[in-house]
Amino acid sequence: MAIVTKKINPPQKILKKRSSLKQNKTAYTSKKSSFKKIEKGTGKSLINKKLSEKNKTPSLKTVERQYLKTGIPGFDDLFEHGIPHGNSVLVAGGAGSGKTIFCLQTLYNQVLQGRKCLYLSFEESEQRLHQHMEDFGWDLKSLKAGKNLLIIRKNPLLLSTNIEAMVAKAKGELMIDINEVLDIIPSGFAPEIIAVDSLSALAAAFTSSEQGYRIFIEQLFRYFEQIKLNSFFITETEQVPKKYSKTGTEEFLADGVVVLYGIKQGNVRENAIEVLKMRGERHQKKIVALQITNQGLVVYPEQEVFGTIG
Repeated sequence: MAIVTKKINPPQKILKKRSSLKQNKTAYTSKKSSFKKIEKGTGKSLINKKLSEKNKTPSLKTVERQYLKTGIPGFDDLFEHGIPHGNSVLVAGGAGSGKTIFCLQTLYNQVLQGRKCLYLSFEESEQRLHQHMEDFGWDLKSLKAGKNLLIIRKNPLLLSTNIEAMVAKAKGELMIDINEVLDIIPSGFAPEIIAVDSLSALAAAFTSSEQGYRIFIEQLFRYFEQIKLNSFFITETEQVPKKYSKTGTEEFLADGVVVLYGIKQGNVRENAIEVLKMRGERHQKKIVALQITNQGLVVYPEQEVFGTIG
């Protein structure tokens, strides 16, 4: 009996499926082949490059740093950008060099921009400091109405007595709540800029304990750093300063040092200013002319001053 073999054609669906598989396989092979091509000049295959890019840790976004402009004509031109946000600045100089004006003028200009500022005085009274500002034509009435500028006077002797007693009791290992002891920032007021006038008056009040002063100053700097505000510390120096603060600790702790000079030119004494250091910012390294006008300080960044400091 003869066996007859009959060829059976596959269903249409199967044909379509096989065709689809074949096309996908061809596409995959083609894609895989393209990945294996060598990238010119690297010696690496594109497939390795893709894997490398996939596994690469994304770079951190650059955080735009903020800077403070004092608003003092010519002074801000000494910087590439300005005073970095959060920096503490020592304002050093001899008597009559313009340190208090520098700080008052800076705070006044910040208040005009809507920022809250605090001027903490250990020497002159609130009334005299207000009078200084009015003498330069700075409108205090509008600032008082906005309550953005506070000028407060503290007794350095009372402060030093309390801290010296605490240091003695703690045997030099004092950790204090600065704001609680000094009551620096009034309740309900959050300043962005603080000026302290002056560290020299504070240091003089610590008659029996230089250690107490050092502990207090270090914690004061750290406190301002923690609350992230710009701070200015005035300090009195000799006309020919070898250091820019009483103990030398202050200029080490400060992020920046601005020095105001009275420079002799024959029988005439000229004012000058220098940015001695400023962490985190490029600045011009030269002593330039400074003038105290009836409207405040004016700095001439292109006019270098030469002479005898003394």
